[in-house]
Amino acid sequence: MTLPPAAANLAGFARLVRTAGFAIASEQIVTFLRGVELLGPRSMDDIHDAALATLAPSPDRRAEFDALFRAWFWGDVTAVAAGDDDDETKVKDDGGAREEVFAPVEQIVGGEMASATEKLAARHFAMDREDRDAFALRLPAALPTRRSFRNAKASRGRPDLRRSLRAIVASDGDVPSPVMRRRLEVQRPLLLLIDISGSMKLHTADHLKLAHEIVRHADRAEVFTLGTRLTRITVPLRIADPELAMERVSETVEDWDGGTRIGPTLLALLSVPRFAAFARGASVVVLSDGLERGDHREMELAFRRLGARAHRLSLATPLAADSRFWPRTAALKAVLPYLDDLIDGSSTDAISRFILSLAKPARRASDIWREAS
Repeated sequence: MTLPPAAANLAGFARLVRTAGFAIASEQIVTFLRGVELLGPRSMDDIHDAALATLAPSPDRRAEFDALFRAWFWGDVTAVAAGDDDDETKVKDDGGAREEVFAPVEQIVGGEMASATEKLAARHFAMDREDRDAFALRLPAALPTRRSFRNAKASRGRPDLRRSLRAIVASDGDVPSPVMRRRLEVQRPLLLLIDISGSMKLHTADHLKLAHEIVRHADRAEVFTLGTRLTRITVPLRIADPELAMERVSETVEDWDGGTRIGPTLLALLSVPRFAAFARGASVVVLSDGLERGDHREMELAFRRLGARAHRLSLATPLAADSRFWPRTAALKAVLPYLDDLIDGSSTDAISRFILSLAKPARRASDIWREAS
């Protein structure tokens, strides 16, 4: 759809703000356009007020936001120099518009096998014929559930007063058998976050094949890739043909085998409201070695926020396959208190067995690893 020139100019400003590193959802851009329409606008101050109210820049970046506004609408190009930066975590959504949301991050150091250097590359997957029918068949019943706010008619349960009163009115005052109701059970969302950095290169293909089965057979599942960018790949994984699905994923993701920015990419996910909503009450499984470079504070903050939103937060690392493994790195020590599970992620079988056990209660990871010491 082609926007009118005036609306296109306003949308262009929103895209500029995104490029400068402000986390703005598509819904906010639509609200911005409606706000300008509601205000008239009678002056540029009205447009500026609408932008502040709907795009909601944080107070510490207000001056930068105002500089971008002057640069876009007044041509004050000396006020700001906006451009791509290799130290920015880009967020790519596969469903709908291909616009990218940028979140500024710092270059960080540490993690022997990890790198923060962005490396864009394409990948092609040669699908094997491994039989995943058993996993797909058991998955829907094995995932955790919660009580819904919706009710269903039942033979036993709580009285349904509304339906019972309707039955009394329909039968001219006679008192029939009371109608009973029960709360429905619905599957909790499953959020899969796949590390595709260079240190996870040997496991990426298997993880994506497993993600394809999960998206195809779970009621509510979302999948993102984590590298130097954050990319939502749920839509291409819904394609029934595995080879075509992997081909579409390869076209969607641009940062195969690049650097590692676990903390910043997770924070980027949480900064977009509709992405953060995927984690609310969900079983969140992070498939990563956990090798964050340098200062681990962003990774710790991201896992703390994820843990607060999620029903269950799990980290599956291939390093745990080694009997000598211990969460010794500063990053793993920092996130361990927020994890429900820290498990072996070295094989598809190990991960699939764990996912099929998500509905079963388990001891917290910190308790298990404390006893193992």
